[in-house]
Amino acid sequence: MNLSVDIPQLLRYKLRETNVRNNECQPEFFRLSNALDAEKLYHLLQYNSSIAVYDEIHAQLKELMKIRNPDKLLPANVLDQLIKDHLKGNSSDTYGVWVFYPWINKVVHLLDENEFIEVRTARNKLKITEEEQNLLRNKKVGIIGLSVGQSVAVTMAMERVCGELRLADFDALELGNLNRLRAGVQQLSVPKVICAAREIAEIDPFIKVKVYKEGLSIANMAEFLGEGEQRLNLLVEVCDSFEMKILSRIEARKRQIPVVMETNDRGMLDIERFDLEPQRMLMHGMVPQLEGESTVIAKKLEGINPQERMQYLSQMIGMENLSERMLYSLQSLGKTINGWPQLASGAVLGGAIVTHSCRKILLDSFRSSGRYFIDLEKIINDMNKS
Repeated sequence: MNLSVDIPQLLRYKLRETNVRNNECQPEFFRLSNALDAEKLYHLLQYNSSIAVYDEIHAQLKELMKIRNPDKLLPANVLDQLIKDHLKGNSSDTYGVWVFYPWINKVVHLLDENEFIEVRTARNKLKITEEEQNLLRNKKVGIIGLSVGQSVAVTMAMERVCGELRLADFDALELGNLNRLRAGVQQLSVPKVICAAREIAEIDPFIKVKVYKEGLSIANMAEFLGEGEQRLNLLVEVCDSFEMKILSRIEARKRQIPVVMETNDRGMLDIERFDLEPQRMLMHGMVPQLEGESTVIAKKLEGINPQERMQYLSQMIGMENLSERMLYSLQSLGKTINGWPQLASGAVLGGAIVTHSCRKILLDSFRSSGRYFIDLEKIINDMNKS
């Protein structure tokens, strides 16, 4: 074999195949009680011999029985009988749903939606009640920016704070993102929204995820934020674009959608309750020069230079609120570093802070606007020693 010719040629062929699959993030569902689904799954497995199949439906049914009988000790024979009674004579093969994940070439046998959610969220109770979980199931959340936003999206999915997520980011995963994003090197150059959507689908395929690979813009903002029954219940803004920070707030305020932002420094969290205060000024009134209609402000922002943009950002964030190391980093931008500094611990903390706050807002158990800090440097330091 001529290695210098054959292997590169084969690699290029395989690479083309892989690139086609790089935008896949939606699982496929097959319910074998439906003849058409059964035929489709049969053909899928027959003509793709590399698909791996995972069937742990019996273990899931055991969990379901235990959850529904919390006050009883259930030995194996009793559990088996409860499962048999639950199946009502049907085969476990046709019970539930078979889910195909094309990007990992795997088919997984799961409980169907209601029972899946019942088991997967069982350990949420009673920190989240059943009534609250049912209420959250119908909520729609949009996330702009998938750095801190990835941690937010995945944490929200794990906790099941909503039933639908809309994710907007125009960037693809780069090696330098792996200091804070949960992803593998095999996902390099895959759109960030696709990486996040896949991770969510592998945790809970029943959460509806819409991806906006081109990011958020004036052109698609109305669709992203929605109207009527499709309107977002909450917007999480954690993007790098200063323009989108302003324009998304103007449009969210118009639709009375609350906005939550986390800055990945000192655990700084901003909450703007445009749902309760539709006349509230953007960013707590810190940038009054940028109040107005989005079309007018968009035109104004087109003409600003980098110094003006930084001045507006300084007003929004408040330089006095930044950590010493962040201040030093900002002074080094474009000199010794070329990007806004972020850490994995800050991104994960941001995911937790935002998810907790959003859950309280969506459940109407928190009704305030304001700026809040979960500053670990202040909370955990030598000065706190007794």
